[in-house]
Amino acid sequence: MVSSETKPNSSAKIKLIDGRNLAYKERGVPKDKSNYRIIMVHGFDSSKERDFLAPKELMNKMGIYIVQFDRAGYGESDPNPKRSLRSEASDIEELADHLELGSKFYIIGFSMGSYPTWSCIKHISHRLAGVAFVVPIVNYQWPSLPDSLTKDDERKRWYKRMTLVARFAPRLLHWWLIRKSSLSSSADNSKPTYFTAKDLELLKNAPGFQFLTSEKLKSKSVFNNLCSDFLVAFSKWDFDPLTLSNPFPENDQNFVHIWHGCEDRFINLKLQRHVSERLPWIQYHEVPDGGHLLIYDTIVCEAILKSLLLGEDTPLYTPNFT
Repeated sequence: MVSSETKPNSSAKIKLIDGRNLAYKERGVPKDKSNYRIIMVHGFDSSKERDFLAPKELMNKMGIYIVQFDRAGYGESDPNPKRSLRSEASDIEELADHLELGSKFYIIGFSMGSYPTWSCIKHISHRLAGVAFVVPIVNYQWPSLPDSLTKDDERKRWYKRMTLVARFAPRLLHWWLIRKSSLSSSADNSKPTYFTAKDLELLKNAPGFQFLTSEKLKSKSVFNNLCSDFLVAFSKWDFDPLTLSNPFPENDQNFVHIWHGCEDRFINLKLQRHVSERLPWIQYHEVPDGGHLLIYDTIVCEAILKSLLLGEDTPLYTPNFT
């Protein structure tokens, strides 16, 4: 059984089977009047407060209901000391059951929120009506990822070093991150260089967004949660996404989508294209001038919803590999 609780000045919560509380908020049209029900899965150092900026008029017209929730340890949700790929998918399924979203629902997974989304495709595909990955991470430890694509990728070396330090020397990593963020905030240009000019422009209208600060990192619970999330995402998985079968084999239409920004400085564009080529049942879209923060671009968000829910595609986002 799961139950819900709401306290003054706090979000709605459900109590999961293992006793943890999971916080969530609802957006769009009322659920009982909706045509489409979507669960939004946020990324690293994020929360349910970072909205998917689809136009309200579109959501009302199409009858879209969205639930955004704090993943384990984020926002107002309790941490999960046993966080795993499977536990993240289980949290999503329990949330859907508690909110009575029906036998099938849609998922939009953003950035680091893609690993719980991959886990849903692996473990609860029978519950999915469709999936959109928005700038999803690529784990360099996926067995089928060719070395020829990653050997010269500096990101691979960085993720390997960070994973090792996070696992075997977390105190050192904690000190280094606090120091680095302190130095960044005291510099003249405190905005991280891994965001593009387009990203920074979009952030001006982005609700709930804050850069990771040294003050925030000083909290041991915050740091531990970030560490556990990072380790699950970039350690070895119990399955290889590049060998997954189409979760919707009975349908000709593409029900799984990947959206990527061509200027994204976090995720290697070549790797994202390789994923789409290896999995032809995924429909791949590229935003020519897009960076990492596509969920804050209302025009792109509208295209994501129309593609996922209606099968409508904008030629502007059709990739050109030449």
